[in-house]
Amino acid sequence: MSAQAFAVLTAIGPDRVGIVDDLSRLIAPLGGNIEESKMAILGGEFAVIMLVSLAAPQLEVLEGVLPAQEKALGLRLELKPTRKPVANLEGRPYSLETVSLDTPGILLAVTAVLKAHRINIEVMETLTQPAPWTGAPMFRMRATIILGPTISILQLRADLAQIEAERDLDITLRPAIAGLSE
Repeated sequence: MSAQAFAVLTAIGPDRVGIVDDLSRLIAPLGGNIEESKMAILGGEFAVIMLVSLAAPQLEVLEGVLPAQEKALGLRLELKPTRKPVANLEGRPYSLETVSLDTPGILLAVTAVLKAHRINIEVMETLTQPAPWTGAPMFRMRATIILGPTISILQLRADLAQIEAERDLDITLRPAIAGLSE
């Protein structure tokens, strides 16, 4: 039995029906599994990132067929070997959300605070859309972050509060509880 290998498969291209099915059909016949995935339509482009697992020799087969599949599917495909996912047992997961009128630099301001505190971002999503009734452009960011054991939650909250006041944002930081969805 061959060792299990892991890789990140990314695909981007014009949105159309059936892309996820097409990608699944590349992986499943090789005995592979899609462990995790994130997908979105941004503008008119579909983008997906998948963590796949396969027997090590099959990973090489998948890598070999990607150039031809790029042309056939009309997608830019990339495969990057990685390691098996491991849970971060030392950190505390938190949910971070910000909502405000859309202005340049919001994401930079928030992520600069996270970087200064050496906080890892596990998942992040941003969205700009018109506000109900007024149509004003609203910015929303949602993230799951991992606070290491040495992170001061008090200091982090104070630094985020400073950005809230300076940039007129609403920022919510709360512990993320496994199994509960928002």
